[in-house]
Amino acid sequence: MKNKLLLLRNKNSLTQQDVAKAIKKTTSYYGMLEVGKRNPSIEVAYALANFYKVTIEELFFNQQYNKTLV
Repeated sequence: MKNKLLLLRNKNSLTQQDVAKAIKKTTSYYGMLEVGKRNPSIEVAYALANFYKVTIEELFFNQQYNKTLV
């Protein structure tokens, strides 16, 4: 998931602060998610999926292997 968050953020030309504010978390917390030092709660995972307009599966699962965690 950590690489997907970075890719999605960069694809949308956003800063970590932009995303953190949108999901109502601190920039520090979002940064930790992005580098894999923290795992999001289900509520945060839904907020991220909603913000990026992707499914939870797209955030957590490798589409190439369908159900393999990234």
